[in-house]
Amino acid sequence: MLEPLTVRHREPLRAAAGDDQSIWTYFTTVRGSDFDDWFDYSVERDAKGELYPFAVRRRADDRIVGSTRYYDMAPEHRRLALGSTWYTSNARGTLVNSEVRLLTLTYAFERLSVNRVELITDPYNLSSRAAMKILGAVQEGVIRQHMIYDDGRVRDSVLYSIIRCEWPGVRDRLLRKLGYTEDMISVGTSPAGDPFTRVTRRYNFPAVGKSRLGRPHG
Repeated sequence: MLEPLTVRHREPLRAAAGDDQSIWTYFTTVRGSDFDDWFDYSVERDAKGELYPFAVRRRADDRIVGSTRYYDMAPEHRRLALGSTWYTSNARGTLVNSEVRLLTLTYAFERLSVNRVELITDPYNLSSRAAMKILGAVQEGVIRQHMIYDDGRVRDSVLYSIIRCEWPGVRDRLLRKLGYTEDMISVGTSPAGDPFTRVTRRYNFPAVGKSRLGRPHG
């Protein structure tokens, strides 16, 4: 389940971030004493409309187990990026990420009506690259000298994307992996409290009519 990131998530996410320091290998400011820098940056950029972060809550035990976000949103070009995703060690290798991807991609393509979703990763993050390949994202190339880590290392980034005509195939793979069928998916417009309603309003993405897919039940 996705929840728009707010100040009430600070301590649950701090606890999650302290679970396994290795998950921050490809992040810049989110480990140890820098957690508050990461959290404050996320909340401040959200307030400015520059990104839209979520906390990930695992339904099985009602625990916050990670975070993901939309960023680099360009409504005029009907595209956005999806990423900065991390999970606790006991959530990795489970179906949590598949559900998160189903939710975020469904709303990007079917509620926000984007034509393109971008995903980027460090070339050395082999698990992330493998996950993007399994997802069905297309590798477009390498963005050279793209980012700088706190230790001064200049990083290239591998760029992947999913475009509108590819989405049905990606969606079907996710449904099969999760063991869901279409009749297990909520149908209709998002309820008033749905976080994506806020995305549509804030970033001026045109809302489409009824979404064929919604949130998985359970």
